[in-house]
Amino acid sequence: MRALVITASTRAAAGIYDDRSGRLLAELLAAAGCDVDGPRVVPDGEPVEAALRSGVTEGYDVIVTTGGTGLTPADLTPEMTRRVIDREVPGIAEAIRHVNRDKVPTSILSRGIAGQAGGTLIVNLPGSSGGVRDGMAVLAPVLGHAVDQIRGGDHPR
Repeated sequence: MRALVITASTRAAAGIYDDRSGRLLAELLAAAGCDVDGPRVVPDGEPVEAALRSGVTEGYDVIVTTGGTGLTPADLTPEMTRRVIDREVPGIAEAIRHVNRDKVPTSILSRGIAGQAGGTLIVNLPGSSGGVRDGMAVLAPVLGHAVDQIRGGDHPR
């Protein structure tokens, strides 16, 4: 599986701070069996849409974003993702929000979504390292099956 990591962060894109969550996400995707490119660090907002469209055009099986899923005015990753996907896969995003809600009650404030754009699965994760770890704990076990389904595979018997 070819995977692309996109970090949505205006401050990281400007070099104000280091992109730790994107690097961690790349490591976790590699551990899940992906051939990973990125992180591509882009400012919040419309640059996220452009990066997603580019990744879909480049034929990645999966694109996972980190950042831009909260409630601040600049957090627009879900809106940019909706512009790109053909259909949502709501169960992934719901499970990610709820995986650690007892320990981190604010995890339910993440507005990240998941969906399919052509042959690509796109998943939004929060911008924190903890959010990336929790999200990948949900995503890693189903990633291969999801990609196989998008490619037209049948359910395992």
